[in-house]
Parts: sequence; structure tokens; C-alpha cells
Amino acid sequence: MANIQSAEKQRRQAEKAKARNRAAKSKLRSQIKNTRAVIAEGGKELGETLNATFSTIDRAAKKGLIKTNTASRYKSRINASAKRSIAK
Repeated sequence: MANIQSAEKQRRQAEKAKARNRAAKSKLRSQIKNTRAVIAEGGKELGETLNATFSTIDRAAKKGLIKTNTASRYKSRINASAKRSIAK
């Protein structure tokens, strides 16, 4: 337990940030998982889902949850698999 007031405040802020980051990362993972499911089944709402997913990935990268190159890799792989599913 922290004895210094500023250290206690930093601990409280870190807990809040951890909860925010965990929720945002969970949302990102869920969005990617849902997009992969739509791609696998060849759903009609593929375009809307891709736009929402790319937006979520970009937002996560902007906030620092994932690195920029990681975001680019996610987007590239999702886009490639979407193109493959359309070509079938």
C-alpha cells in the first residue's frame, strides 16, 4: 500500500486505465472475431463489417492499445481473406 498521496492517486488512475484498456482490447478482439466469422460464412454485410472493423483497429492503434504495424497487419490479413472469400 502506498504511503504517499501522489503514489496512491497514480495507483487509482492506473486501475481506471487498466479497466479502460482491457475493455477496448476485448472489443477489438470481438470485432475481429465477428469479422472473421462473417468472412467464413460469406455474409452479405461484409462491407459494413469490414468498415466497422477497420475503424475499430485504427482507433485502437491511435489510442496506443496496439502498435501501428500490428494494426496494419490485422487489416491486411482481414482484407486478404475477404478478397479470397469473394473470389470463391
